[in-house]
Amino acid sequence: MADNGKYRENSQSVQTHLQIIQSVIQRMASNSTSCKAWCITLVSAILVVVADKGKPQYTLIAIFPSILFLFLDAYYLALEKMFRESYNSFIEKLYKGTLVASDLYVVSPHGNLVKSVFKSLLSFSIWPFYSTLLVMVWITKVFVM
Repeated sequence: MADNGKYRENSQSVQTHLQIIQSVIQRMASNSTSCKAWCITLVSAILVVVADKGKPQYTLIAIFPSILFLFLDAYYLALEKMFRESYNSFIEKLYKGTLVASDLYVVSPHGNLVKSVFKSLLSFSIWPFYSTLLVMVWITKVFVM
């Protein structure tokens, strides 16, 4: 802690707080990647089973996990962005000298979750992946089966 009760960037408590937020951000990014991997795996498995059974009408079942993972991925991306905002807010308070002890014990996302999820749906890391996947399911139903 610095003079006048102000915290410095090299303070152990400040560094620990920043590391905690960074690890949460990393975990959200990892969860988002896992959503995409699980979605591809599940949709592929469904399409293989449908092709094996010769029932093209059931191809559309693959849309449900796609939409589920779309929203789950958007949720993780929204949380990641909200924790980044929390991180930036903490840094701003640190450099303005307005950081207080209670700020060191709060690790929570900043912002409106619902609004952030819907914003995340428009993200370049979300819509191209899932729209391509849904188009591929449709192409599989129409042309392959």
